[in-house]
Amino acid sequence: MLTRLHNRLGLRTGPHIFFISALIIVLFTVAMAIFPAQVQGAFGAVSTFLRYDVGWFYTLGTTLLVVLAVGLALSRYGRVKLGDDDAEPEYSGVAWFGMLFAAGIGAVLMFWGVAEPMNHYANPPFFGTESASDLAASQALAISNFHFGIHMWALLVVPGLCFGYFTYKRKLPPRVSSALQPLLGDAIHGPWGKAVDIISIISTVFGLGVSVGLGAMQINSGMNYVLGVPIGGWIQAAIVAVITAVALASALAGLDKGVKRLSYVNIILAIALMVYVLMWGATMDTVRVIVESAGQYLSNLPTLAFFNDSFGGGQWSGDWTVFYWAWTVTWSPFVGLFIARISRGRSIRAFVTACLGLPAGFVMIWFGIYGMTAFRIDRAPETQGSMTETIVTNGNVDAALFQLLQSFPLYLVTAVVALIVIILFFVTSLDSGALVLDSLASGHEDQGPQRQRVFWALAIGAVCAVILVTSGENGLDALQSVIIVIGAPVMLLVLFQGWLLLRALREDAGAIKPIRTRQWKQVLPMEEYHRRAHEDEHDLDEYVIRPEFEVGTEPEYETHQPNTWHQQHADAEAETEAGVDADADADGETSERTSG
Repeated sequence: MLTRLHNRLGLRTGPHIFFISALIIVLFTVAMAIFPAQVQGAFGAVSTFLRYDVGWFYTLGTTLLVVLAVGLALSRYGRVKLGDDDAEPEYSGVAWFGMLFAAGIGAVLMFWGVAEPMNHYANPPFFGTESASDLAASQALAISNFHFGIHMWALLVVPGLCFGYFTYKRKLPPRVSSALQPLLGDAIHGPWGKAVDIISIISTVFGLGVSVGLGAMQINSGMNYVLGVPIGGWIQAAIVAVITAVALASALAGLDKGVKRLSYVNIILAIALMVYVLMWGATMDTVRVIVESAGQYLSNLPTLAFFNDSFGGGQWSGDWTVFYWAWTVTWSPFVGLFIARISRGRSIRAFVTACLGLPAGFVMIWFGIYGMTAFRIDRAPETQGSMTETIVTNGNVDAALFQLLQSFPLYLVTAVVALIVIILFFVTSLDSGALVLDSLASGHEDQGPQRQRVFWALAIGAVCAVILVTSGENGLDALQSVIIVIGAPVMLLVLFQGWLLLRALREDAGAIKPIRTRQWKQVLPMEEYHRRAHEDEHDLDEYVIRPEFEVGTEPEYETHQPNTWHQQHADAEAETEAGVDADADADGETSERTSG
């Protein structure tokens, strides 16, 4: 039945995966529109349990993924390419980084770049740290770098490695279920494989929907600051509609034309805005803070990697770290497949190093500039406490960036540029998401009918809009509750994927040849050796007086000889034979000259 419907609609995808995923998304959207309080209440209850009682699972799981990614890069498997052994990268470094960052966390940085450091600066999570102190500022930047640095990207890198390996090395369909092939074999095309793919598609739609929702809230706040546009759910839904329409046009243009060009423009504008803030602020102080915050982040990384706020009942980690990890992991099928596609031909070592190192470095610069600037404004006599009041006291997180820009010249121009950057970041996330969702559902990377990409873009927009409209002033809380619930099964799936990737690498690359070492005989004192020689129950072949190894157990590539009596004796004999040969040669030469 589903296949007939699929053919009538002119689709070219997996009927069961497409229609079941679409049905679940439509049912959620309708239920949220008709029974918003009940649906939000259910998600809120489950979210509270996951956040504060099971938050340690997200913390531990994410750290394990960091260890796995770094371990693979440093191991002999780091030389394995995501593709054939002779494959070469398709995109240049600049284009690759632009698409990587735009599809990853660029949009999120625009939202939290000012708000998160200010939150931790005003409410430091570590015991004994005084609010608004120098120590609180230092810790706030380290925590912000932690939340957007190596750990966040490890949640995207491991799925990316799985997609890259199983899609381009083993030539399996570009689906999450392909990573289960070492365990399920051909059954990845059966019910279990389809169930995994459906979960992945739904999580991606919700993850992108939450991200676009945060963007709509920030854009609405910026328009309120700049143009006086009122703040409200319907306004934000209209913004989502505009973003979706632009993303549709980009998605229909394809990866090379739409996404690539928007990513170029986007990253240039974002860097230009960041440099502007740096130049007009306390430049040298900010540069010093960037370097120092990097050290603070790296020195605190072991503590932060396992921090669960145990003596605070998990409240802080549930509100911050667990939300970030749950949110990021729902992006993992989308971002993983996308960065695998643009990284085809790169080695695992290059992929992991670049995907963890480059974004983490950029994040440190970003938070150093925006965070230090926010601290400076909050401490200045004429604006003292203004940033804390807006972001922390009033909870107006959406307005954080625009309030910061108000302290600089050309506010109208920079605010408009900021709005453009935010819009473009979410457009590139949504259009690349539509392309990836189409691949996840269809199981191939060939361009399918445009109506399929249109559907996925509209699905993301619809999920986002219905949450924003029905949640009223609690839009951020509603978005967070939904994403934490969706992220739980995906976190389990990503951990399982990592284990199966390691298993596949062992199957394809084999193991290192065991080292062959000399096997030595047991040495006995001389008197004990002679005693055993007169006793029948001992086999003297097992014992020696001088150190001696078993003949035939020499290493495969012998470069050094052990200093044993037998070796010394053999060397002396060789020297004697060489001397005899030399004397014989000399006598021969003398005889020839005499006869001559």
